[in-house]
Order: sequence, then C-alpha cells, then structure tokens
Amino acid sequence: MKNIFYTFFLLLGVALFAEAKVEKKEANVTTPVSAGGEMKLEAPKAEEKTVIAATRGDIKVIEASENIRYLSQKMVKDYLFFYKNPEKAEVKNSLNKTLNKLNNDLMIIATTTKDTDTKDILEFLAYSKDQIEQIFNEKTDEEKAALMLDYSETLLEGADSIASAHMYDFSEEEKMLMVTKEMEYLLERITKYYMALHVGFNNDINKEQMQESITKLEENIAQINNYTYPAEFQKAQVKMNESWKANKSFFDQSEALFIPKLMFTSVDYMEDVIVQIALHHSKNQ
Repeated sequence: MKNIFYTFFLLLGVALFAEAKVEKKEANVTTPVSAGGEMKLEAPKAEEKTVIAATRGDIKVIEASENIRYLSQKMVKDYLFFYKNPEKAEVKNSLNKTLNKLNNDLMIIATTTKDTDTKDILEFLAYSKDQIEQIFNEKTDEEKAALMLDYSETLLEGADSIASAHMYDFSEEEKMLMVTKEMEYLLERITKYYMALHVGFNNDINKEQMQESITKLEENIAQINNYTYPAEFQKAQVKMNESWKANKSFFDQSEALFIPKLMFTSVDYMEDVIVQIALHHSKNQ
C-alpha cells in the first residue's frame, strides 16, 4: 500500500509540473534533410544491399504519415474521454483542432505523392476523416465511440502503408529520431486503450493491444537508454525513465484505479521529455 501511495504522489508531482507544458506538438520534430533537398548516398558496391535514396517528397510524406499515426490515437483517446464527459467544451474544441491537423497532413501527402497506391489509400483516409467529422458534430453514444476506435485503426493502417511506400534507408540518427516519434505514438495508443477499458470496451483484444503497445514502448525506451547522450540530454533520459516508471505503475493498476485527467497530463509531460531527446538526433544529422 505504501508503494501505491508513493507512486501516486510521484505521478501527481509530475502532472502538476507539466500543467504549463500540456500544449501538444504532433509536428514537433521533423526528419531533417540535406540543404539541397535530397539526401545523397554513395552508390552501392556490387555485393552490398541496394541503398534507397530519399527525395524531399518522400521525407515530407513520411513526416506527415508519422503525424497521422500519432493523431489517430490521440484523437480517439480524447473522444473516449469526451464520450463520458460531453459537457467539457474544451475537449470538443481540442478534438476539432486535432481533426484540422489531420486534414493538413492528408493534404500534404495528397499534394506531394506521385505514388498511385498512396493516392488510393488517401481516398479511404479522407472518407474516414469525413466520417469522424460527422461524429464530432453529433451527440456522443456508445456506437459512435466504437466507430471511433475502428477509425483509429483505419487511419493507423493507412498511414503505415503510405510510409512503407515512401521508405528509404535511414541514417543511424534518423533511426533514433524515428524511435522517439514512435514512442509518442505508443504513449497515445496505450492511453487510448486505458480509456477504452474504462468506458465500456473492456475486452481481451483491447487488453492485448494495450499490453503489446507497452512492450513495444519499453523496447524503444531501452534503445534510448543504450544510446550515449551528452550530459545535457542525459537529464532528459533520467526524466523519461522516472516518468515511465510512474505511468506504468498506474497503467498496470488500471482495472482498479482510473484517473484519466492525471494520466493525460503525465503522458503529455513524458512526450515533452521525449521531444527534448529527439532534438539531439535532429541536430546531429
């Protein structure tokens, strides 16, 4: 019992500290590119794996796809909270802002890509976005909440497919940058299922998805911890580990303890710390 109260107050302290920093940033760190707009790689030797060079268009599409992955989870996480708290006008406003960001990322891909498959996928994603907008303009109910969970997976699957079509060979620093982007997405995904389990969608599939996301996040945290950072970024590593220790403790107790507002704030804080770490990899391209 003492451990529970200790962890609770640790998490509460993190949440209070983060209150002034909750403003989110799905486009906070972008994958950099060389000054000429094209990443130049040496021609492969005969027996080496073929190197796929990046165009500026590929980079823009991948950046937008990463944003969509993140937004697909955040939007539904917030909607599930709104479903149980429909009087919260500020949550409705936040949902509309997120929808606008999603639309902007879809437009970036549409005006950039020349890939036929990507254009076909965009049509489905645009339809899903329109359906989500319609849901936002109607009264919340369980059926719409279930539809939002489905749409989050549709958007995620589409974003993954688009990113794969524009993938190129990342440098080591770009790989680490992508690790941080995935960590932000996974935090939103975990919290989405945390909400789902408490608002009427407590089933084995959602529990498994939540646990799989936690496992993947911890693999990414291990990659961050195995990287040697300069002193100024090591502080962010420590904050990241402390924050995740507190968050995971409450995710593990989610069936008995439901504190969504506190968890939202604490997860936002951890995402801000991850952004600080991402800056190092962005600057070292």
